[in-house]
Amino acid sequence: MPVGTSATVKTVTPQQLQDCQAEMILANTYHLHLQPGEDIVAEAGGLHKFMHWSQPILTDSGGFQVFSLSEIRSISDEGVLFKSPRDGHMINLTPEKSIQIQNQLGADVIMAFDECAPYPSTLETIRQASDRTTRWLERCLKAHERPHDQALFGIVQGGVFLEVRQQSARELVQFDLPGYAIGGVSVGEPPELIAKIVQAITPLLPANKPRYLMGIGTYKEMVQAVAAGVDMFDCVIPTRLARHGAVLSQGERWNIKNAQYKRDFTPLDPTCPCYTCTNFSRAYLNHLLRSQEVLGFTLLSIHNITELIRFTQRMRQAIIADRFMEEFGDLIKE
Repeated sequence: MPVGTSATVKTVTPQQLQDCQAEMILANTYHLHLQPGEDIVAEAGGLHKFMHWSQPILTDSGGFQVFSLSEIRSISDEGVLFKSPRDGHMINLTPEKSIQIQNQLGADVIMAFDECAPYPSTLETIRQASDRTTRWLERCLKAHERPHDQALFGIVQGGVFLEVRQQSARELVQFDLPGYAIGGVSVGEPPELIAKIVQAITPLLPANKPRYLMGIGTYKEMVQAVAAGVDMFDCVIPTRLARHGAVLSQGERWNIKNAQYKRDFTPLDPTCPCYTCTNFSRAYLNHLLRSQEVLGFTLLSIHNITELIRFTQRMRQAIIADRFMEEFGDLIKE
């Protein structure tokens, strides 16, 4: 799922996203609350109309952004008091407020408000954050006013402590939610620990409900997670890398700004059907990126998004054909 934090996937239009075969995108509660405000989005008819995107949208609760981007004054069972990075005024974000904002934004999938502890943290800190996340989930469910058209997912927390993660997963499953997410990964811990967590926790979540690994988007991470039973991913990787000139292609990553591509008139990937690869050369993209032209960011984003979506399509087809381990086993073992 491409990430459109502020109701836009950076440098890419909704039509271009559809052409990339994106089926679902993300937006973020925290950022949209700060600008333009959920009341304006609701007045516009909800996120779908506001950003002209007719397919599913998922909104993150804002929990991760509060803990990673804000100057926090206090964290309690009531919620999080923090200073707005835009104008400095104090904001009290509670589970009820997070759900109210998401109800007004009108996404198809919304996330429960959670406490995302940093890495590294002590066992006691992680346990407190995980327990609070479960208590907050109860309040989120009570505050949720649109269960008929918005699926509320819970988020498994627990840091790198498997026993805390397992307890969190078992507690969440008792709520019989429409879907479940594994959060609090990709916050600085080593990749091998992420893989260990995902392999241990995913099987504890219902196989007949969507299982969503938050903030993951590299080839290896996605393959390992799919092997464990994960269904959904989001990550800023394809567009963020594009703005730095990095190309994702056939399992590899390289920099189109390098001098070797200045006279390379072949496409980025001859096998890729995206608009960029069927119309432009590496030399042209090299020129755009070196010139800091916005079109270069757009064209590279189109390709990178298409590449990762095609990669997940390949995994789906391999599962259906019962060839997953044969085609992707090497990445799992790395």
